[in-house]
Amino acid sequence: MYFDTHAHVNFSAYKDDGEEVLKRALDNGVFVVNIGSQYSTSKRAVEYAHKFETGVWAAVGVHPVHLKKGSFTHRDPDELEEVEIQTSGEVFEYGKYLELAKDEKVVAIGEVGLDYHHFDPPRVDERSSSRVEAGEGDDVAALIKKQKEVLIEAIRLANEVRKPVMLHCWDAYDDLLEILQNHPVEKKGVVHSFIGSHKTAKKFIELGYKIGLNGIATYGESYDKLIREIGLENILLETDCPYLTPRPLEKGIRNEPLFVKNVAQKIADVKSVSIEEVGKITTENAKKIFDIDTSYFQA
Repeated sequence: MYFDTHAHVNFSAYKDDGEEVLKRALDNGVFVVNIGSQYSTSKRAVEYAHKFETGVWAAVGVHPVHLKKGSFTHRDPDELEEVEIQTSGEVFEYGKYLELAKDEKVVAIGEVGLDYHHFDPPRVDERSSSRVEAGEGDDVAALIKKQKEVLIEAIRLANEVRKPVMLHCWDAYDDLLEILQNHPVEKKGVVHSFIGSHKTAKKFIELGYKIGLNGIATYGESYDKLIREIGLENILLETDCPYLTPRPLEKGIRNEPLFVKNVAQKIADVKSVSIEEVGKITTENAKKIFDIDTSYFQA
């Protein structure tokens, strides 16, 4: 068994065949959590989960980039192509998300978090170590503040419904650690699509969080040390599909939950264990962190 703990089959990339993609995953022993990035996709994730008796769940939340209306081009030489992403400027409405979060198919609050990558932060004056407002510096500082405030509200929501958090973080690990220390999540959660060092990963692990690894780990040897240094008991598998298609699949192939096995194979190769062991342990991790009924899982 394998568990894709972070998929977006609820996104428009699958508008014509989402159910087929999920059925293909289930038929091949892969369970899925679809993750919301704003209210509309969170609601759709819940709807997808209810189309399947077992094996598909949902997480609901607002991605930090959606707190500002606009767009950005996502560029990564290892990904399929440049992607133009429209951001909604959504206001986090606690009551609306609370109603979604109470659904029995919702296993986490997310994705929520901090993203300082998709805009230029205020630069630091090396002489005084103070922030210098350059251009949109005031807007950036306000957006950082808003991201932190919404994350704290999401943590409050997670604690109210007693569910873990699915955390997005890019160029903000220190701030995320500080928030998690000052605003503890009762059921902990996962730092998804982790791209930091093994030392940073261990700080999150010490707080009780799992580390989500996806196709990025297959793009070369740069993440091998991270994989070696953290135990399987602290890892969750994910795809982040339709993005981050793992190797050895070629660029141009849309990612999907079934391909989480490629991520498992990479981890198995680096740790010199069987892919079956990676699948078994990481699936157990997912079942525990999401508090999922395990009666239908087979060894």
